[in-house]
Amino acid sequence: MCLGDDPTCAAFAEHRLRYRRDMEPERRAFLKSGFVATGGAAALAAGGLSLVSPALAQSSGSRLTQTAHYHLPANAETVHWGYFSKSLKPQVEIASGDFVTIETLTHHANDDAERMVTGDPGAESVFLWTKEKKGVARRGAGPEDSKLGPGGGLGVHICTGPVAIRGAEPGDVLEVRILDVAPRACANPKFKGRTFGSNAAAWWGYHYNDMLGGKKREVVTIYEVDSSGERDWAKAVYSFPWPGVTDPDGRDHPTIDYPGLPVDHTRTKRSFDVLKGIRVPIRPHFGTMGVAPAEAEMVNSIPPSYTGGNIDNWRIGKGATMYYPVAVPGALFSVGDPHASQGDSELCGTAIECSLTGTFQFILHKKADLAGTSLEALDFPMIETSEDWVLSGFSYPNYLKDLGADAQNAIFQKSSIDLAMRDAFRKMRQFLMQAKGLTEDEAISLMSVAVDFGITQVVDGNWGVHAIVKKAIFSERPA
Repeated sequence: MCLGDDPTCAAFAEHRLRYRRDMEPERRAFLKSGFVATGGAAALAAGGLSLVSPALAQSSGSRLTQTAHYHLPANAETVHWGYFSKSLKPQVEIASGDFVTIETLTHHANDDAERMVTGDPGAESVFLWTKEKKGVARRGAGPEDSKLGPGGGLGVHICTGPVAIRGAEPGDVLEVRILDVAPRACANPKFKGRTFGSNAAAWWGYHYNDMLGGKKREVVTIYEVDSSGERDWAKAVYSFPWPGVTDPDGRDHPTIDYPGLPVDHTRTKRSFDVLKGIRVPIRPHFGTMGVAPAEAEMVNSIPPSYTGGNIDNWRIGKGATMYYPVAVPGALFSVGDPHASQGDSELCGTAIECSLTGTFQFILHKKADLAGTSLEALDFPMIETSEDWVLSGFSYPNYLKDLGADAQNAIFQKSSIDLAMRDAFRKMRQFLMQAKGLTEDEAISLMSVAVDFGITQVVDGNWGVHAIVKKAIFSERPA
C-alpha cells in the first residue's frame, strides 16, 4: 500500500498529501519544548531515559525552525552502489529537525527479477544492464577497469543518498530517528500485494568452508513477505543452487562475485519444497546506514566502521534511534542494504534482502553542546531503542585508520570475534563510566552480570559484536 512514498502509485499525490497531514502533529510536537526537553520519542517511551539529556535536547532544539519533509526515491540517479564517499554530491540538503522518506533497494533483487524488479521503474532503472547500457555502471569502490566491471564488486550495497545536514561539521553528533519502515510492494501484477526478498548462502558465509561432505555450494532462497505489513512473518517460496551467470558484457560468474548479476531462471533448478511449515519472524531494518568517513576518498560499503555503514544489526529498525559521529562537512548520510529479517551473526552471508522504504528524522547535536553529556566522547555508531542501549564493537574500530594504506584489502584477512569482543567491552566500559558515572570496577562488574554481548555479524570483513544494556537498570539512578 502506498503511504505517500511510492511515486509509481496512481494516487501518489493524494497519498503524499495525506501522509504529510498525518505527520504534521508530530512535526509540531517536536518543536514544543516539552518534547525537545525529553530527548524525543525514544526517551518518552523509556520513561525519560535517553542519551540526549534535557539540556542537550534544549540546545539542539533551539536551532530548529519550521521543519520540512522530503521524499528521496531510489533510482539510477539517486543511488550509489557499493561505496561511501566524502565527495558524493548530496541528493538533498536538509536542516536539523527535518524528515526524509527514503526508498532503498536490495542489491539482490536480480536473484528473482520477475518478483523484485519487473514493473518497478526505480528498480528497473538501477538494475538495467544490457550490452549497450548499464543503469548504474560503478558497483563498488574498486578500479573502473576491473575485470568484473567498474568498481570490481568491492562493495555491494545499493545506497540511497547522500543526505547532507546543513551545518554538520566534524566533531558533531548526528541523531537519526527511524520513524517508520515499510516493505516495497512488488510491482508485477502477477504478485500483487506481496513483497519478496532473497537470502544467499554464499562463498563469503561463515559456513562455506565447513559444509558436510566438503561439498561447497552457493544456494539462494527466495522469501515472500506480506507487503501490507499485517503478517509479521515471512515464508520461503523456493530455493536454487547458484547456476553460474554470464553477464550482458559476456563475463562468466561461476560464483556470486559481482552485485546485481541477472539470474537466468531457465538455467536454475528450483525447489519449491523448502522450509515447509516454518514462519520466519519479520524484523525489517537497514543493514547499511551511516555517514561518510574522512579517511579515504571512496570506501567499500561492506566493512562497517566508526561512522556506521554495514553494521547488520536487526535492531536498526522502526522506533530505534542511531547516533553517529560526524566526520565530514554535511555528514553525508546514506542508507541501503534493506532486510526483512536477520538473526544475530548473519551466518550464511546475507539476511532476507528485501527492498524497504524508511522515514527518518535528523537531529544535529553540535560539538560545542556535547561537553558533559552522554554523547561527548561518542566516536562510534550507537543504537538506542525504547528499552536498550546497544553499542557496536568491531574487530578494528576504525579499520581505515588502524590498518594503514592497504586497509580496504587487509580488513578481510584480519578480523576476529576476539578483537570485536574486546572492542565492544572497551566501548561499554567507556559508556558506563562516562555516560553513567560508574567507576571502572563498577562498570566491569555490571558488564558481567547485566550486559548481554552478542555476535552481530561474521560476514562483513570487519566482524561485529554488540553489547546491550537495559535502560531499566538505571531507572533509580540520578541523571
